[in-house]
Amino acid sequence: MSALIVVHLETATGHVYFLARFSYDGGDPYVVQAEFLDGADVLARWHFDRQMLAEGLHRPVGEGDVAFRPAQGSGRDELLVELMGRSPDQQDSAVVFVDAPVLRGFLDQTYAVVAAGEEFLDLDRLLDELLAR
Repeated sequence: MSALIVVHLETATGHVYFLARFSYDGGDPYVVQAEFLDGADVLARWHFDRQMLAEGLHRPVGEGDVAFRPAQGSGRDELLVELMGRSPDQQDSAVVFVDAPVLRGFLDQTYAVVAAGEEFLDLDRLLDELLAR
């Protein structure tokens, strides 16, 4: 399952809007994948912990490469997503704002596929796949 959601960056000159495709696969129940798009091109792909993403709608969470927190400004209910780059000067870092009600709707759909607390990861299969490489 996936959803296209309009997201935006805030810049000194205004907002830059683009699409993000949020995807969920019950076979990997802990992960929500986000692809940030420019037309058909994928600008960046991130994998988020589903529970952390859901919690970020209500309170600040995360450290390291990604952090989430609620953001309410200009009459909008949004999730602030802070993505940390890997370069020493953090030139490839970004702060993206996601429409919170739309994201909540997407997350509700994921919990209809695999309910919270019902996640299961087949570690034997995962190890077999890793060892086969």
